Amino acid sequence: MNDAKINKRVEQAFTAVKRTHFMPADNQHLADYDVPFSIGHAQTISQPTTVKHMLLWLAPQSGQRILDVGSGSGWSTALLACLVGPKGRVYGVERIPELKRFGEANCRRFGCDNVEFFIAENNIGLAAYAPFDRILVSAAASEAIPDELIKQLAPNGKLVIPVHNSIFELQKDALGDIEYCHEHFGYVFVPLIIEIKNENTAG
Repeated sequence: MNDAKINKRVEQAFTAVKRTHFMPADNQHLADYDVPFSIGHAQTISQPTTVKHMLLWLAPQSGQRILDVGSGSGWSTALLACLVGPKGRVYGVERIPELKRFGEANCRRFGCDNVEFFIAENNIGLAAYAPFDRILVSAAASEAIPDELIKQLAPNGKLVIPVHNSIFELQKDALGDIEYCHEHFGYVFVPLIIEIKNENTAG
């Protein structure tokens, strides 16, 4: 897909899926500001410019199956749902139950019927539903791109993920090997928490 076409499609998605519908009520009047805002539980809804960059690098196409890791408020999930269209499917994964319900309700109220939400397990991603044509991660890995996500990516698939203060764009070839991995510098995200603490465990 050429740059002009994906640019146009992402712009159309941003026009259709307003950020204000995915923010807490007390912050909705600030939705047009190009800054992140808290959605509670030490998590944020990312600034529009960053989300737009990530979607442009991800280049979702109609009919694809997409994994949205760290779905949060559901805004990125709804944007992806718009980009893949009714024949596509988006799987949102969130580790915080209250945010999973918040994002799910936001998407339902907005009219997304091609999305499904899951609570994150101890293993990152959603291996039971893999492979995915695209994977978007909205929190920063601390060390490197997790191998589990690379394994869940289909041949010709693309993964966009923050690591430290960069965003990495990883592409597989038709055989499922990594074709390229490009680093975009200068971003800040909340941390990606892979190990989910068992609340029934003492200590």
